[in-house]
Amino acid sequence: MSALAGKTALVTGASRGIGRYTAQRLARDGARVAVHYGANEQAAKDTVASIEAEGGSAFLLRADLAAPHAAEALWAEFDKHADGVDILVNNAGVVVYGRVNEVVEEDFDRLFAVNVKAPLFLIQHGLRRLRDGGRIINLSSAGAYLASPMATMYTMTKGAINTLTLTLAWELGDREITVNAVAPGFTDTDMNSWFADPAAKAWAASQGVRGRVGRPDDIGDIVAFLASDDARWINGQVIDATGSGALGVTPMAG
Repeated sequence: MSALAGKTALVTGASRGIGRYTAQRLARDGARVAVHYGANEQAAKDTVASIEAEGGSAFLLRADLAAPHAAEALWAEFDKHADGVDILVNNAGVVVYGRVNEVVEEDFDRLFAVNVKAPLFLIQHGLRRLRDGGRIINLSSAGAYLASPMATMYTMTKGAINTLTLTLAWELGDREITVNAVAPGFTDTDMNSWFADPAAKAWAASQGVRGRVGRPDDIGDIVAFLASDDARWINGQVIDATGSGALGVTPMAG
C-alpha cells in the first residue's frame, strides 16, 4: 500500500521547482494533491497533468498569496474539492535581492505577505480542516542562519518561519499534528535566477561538500518523508537540507 494512500495534501507554489516535485512525489506516494499556483496557470496544469499521467490524483487552486485575505480565499476554493486535509506544505515564496540600503517598503511588504503572513493564516484557517495526526511542513532556508547581505529581507522571512514552526509544534502537539521546516541551501530553481551565470553556479556548487547545488528532488524527498508516518516522532525541527550540514559556513544561501 502507498505510504500516503487516502491522504489529501495541499502544496503551495506547486507549479514549478521544489513545489512541483513535492506535489508529484506526494501523489506518487498515494496522496490526492491540491496544486496551488499564483500566476502561471499553464505550469500548474502541467504539474497536474504529470501527476495524472502516473496514475495520481490532483486538482488546481489559484490564489495570489500577496493579496489581502488570500488564505481564506484559497481554502474556500479547496473546500469545493475536498472535505479535509492531512498534509499542508507551505512552499510558496518570493525573493528580492539587494543590500540593506536598497530595500524598499513595497518589496518588504510583498515578501512578508507571501513568505510569512500567508503560511501563518493558511495554517490558522486550515486547522479546522486539518485532521488529527496531520502534517504541516514549512519551507525555510539555510539563509536564515547565515549572513546573506544580498538577501536580507528574504532571510528575515525565513527566520520568522523557523519561529512559527517551533511554536506551532508545541501548540498542536495534543492533536498529534507535527510541524517541521526544511531549510534548503543553494538549490537549482527559478528563484535562484543568478544560476544562469555558469561561474556563479559553479561558485555555489563549490560551497558544499558534494560539489553540486541541490535539485528539487533533493528537497521534495525530505518533505515527503516528513509527511509520512515514518516521521511521526519528528516535531518542531528545522531540517538542514544543504547537502553538507554546513549551516553557518556559506556567506549566502537560498
